[in-house]
Amino acid sequence: MKYKTLSSTLHPALWALTISAFAIGTTEFVAVGILPTIAQSLGVSVAASGALVSIYAMGVAIGGPLLTVLTGKVPRKPLLAGLMMLFIAGHIASALATDFAMLLIARFLSGFAHATFFGVGATIAATVVPPDKKATAIAIMFAGLTIAIIAGVPLGTFIGQHFGWRATFLGVALLGAIGCTATLALVPSDIRTPTPLKLKHQLKVLGNGRILTVLAITAFGYGGTFVPFTYMASLLENITGFPAASVSILLLIYGLAIALGNLAGGKLSNTHPVKTLVRLFFLQTIILLLFSFTVAYKIPAVITLFVMGGLSFATVPGLQLYIVQLSEKYLPGTEEIASSLNISAFNLGVAIGSYVGGLILNTQALGLRATPLIGALIVLFGALLTMSSAYRNKKIYS
Repeated sequence: MKYKTLSSTLHPALWALTISAFAIGTTEFVAVGILPTIAQSLGVSVAASGALVSIYAMGVAIGGPLLTVLTGKVPRKPLLAGLMMLFIAGHIASALATDFAMLLIARFLSGFAHATFFGVGATIAATVVPPDKKATAIAIMFAGLTIAIIAGVPLGTFIGQHFGWRATFLGVALLGAIGCTATLALVPSDIRTPTPLKLKHQLKVLGNGRILTVLAITAFGYGGTFVPFTYMASLLENITGFPAASVSILLLIYGLAIALGNLAGGKLSNTHPVKTLVRLFFLQTIILLLFSFTVAYKIPAVITLFVMGGLSFATVPGLQLYIVQLSEKYLPGTEEIASSLNISAFNLGVAIGSYVGGLILNTQALGLRATPLIGALIVLFGALLTMSSAYRNKKIYS
């Protein structure tokens, strides 16, 4: 396929991917801002309501690889549109849920489309740009997630606090419809459909130690930040002392940092992603440790929160490019399933982080204040895994 340089006009497919990523990113993170509202409405504790973050992530982790395998022969444009339609249906069901159990089921099903969309989308983004711009192109697609955190999450939080959480999920369904329309309008019909490998060959990805290590890096390195982030609204209200009305503004600040970090991480990861990942994970560990102290003071907390947000997404483009490079090197033809599995690993990390955060809230000896500290330890483990992977795969960049 003839690609356009990023310095000129962006390929239309990148715009469509970014718009759809905005819708998906909004639903992934908006629950964080409205957990107290949902908990009060449905009569559950805030710690229990954190399962809405975990269950969505598990839907992504389970549904992504399954749908990727089942849809290998489907042309890319109809596949992306169909995934967005599934996304829309899940959010309408969430808005209509009559109890917490039904909401959990709807959230789980909503997550099915997520990983396959980003897995296929990442490979499309990487093929429509020059080889030395692949990480940047992936970062542009993931910019939809960061824009969602800047605009979608604060707006969804505001809507949930003033018009009810059901209105938030209906708004996300509307965003999904816009994303689906953008896909139909902007993604070319001639996007190449890769020749799918047989299932037994695709499953070789799960038996490759190098790729499994990257999946673990993604789950722990990325997921550690979600130990405190899942309960960020409670942290800012109960520990820092901000009023509930300020949470959407603070999430906006966090989102702005994420956007900057995502783009910077994409640029830094273009040539040697694994070296960049090692440095970023160690910095992330340090800032999470620092946040466990600064969270008690308003101005230091906001400053630390901004830096933490920038680092949290700076690793995303590098992680996605790294696993694609390894699959190209060691298991050619498995790039899409590897990419989709890595999206699942991101969300498995979210599920682990939010679950661990819930356990900490219910542990008398630790409590809410300890969530950044435990998150730092999880990210540190991801950093050590990254160092090990860098050593094993150093020949790729030599």
